[in-house]
Amino acid sequence: METQKVYVDVMAEFTKEGILLPRGITWEDGRKYEITRVVSKKRAASMKAGGVGDKYVCIVDGREVSLFYEDNNMWFMERSGN
Repeated sequence: METQKVYVDVMAEFTKEGILLPRGITWEDGRKYEITRVVSKKRAASMKAGGVGDKYVCIVDGREVSLFYEDNNMWFMERSGN
């Protein structure tokens, strides 16, 4: 199964220390999801879908998901496709 890169809209904020934190995701079909916690952030590549940037491991609906912030200032997630 091929993994695809899906660009998503993200609601984010900057802390007073200048740290960028994602707070919510709007999926491609318009569904909105709250990010309840950011578990980690590190510079990484998406080995499945391609692309490189900051990888945020987040908790959404009780599940751990990966959210990437690319150097082109766009956010994406990975989706398994056919």
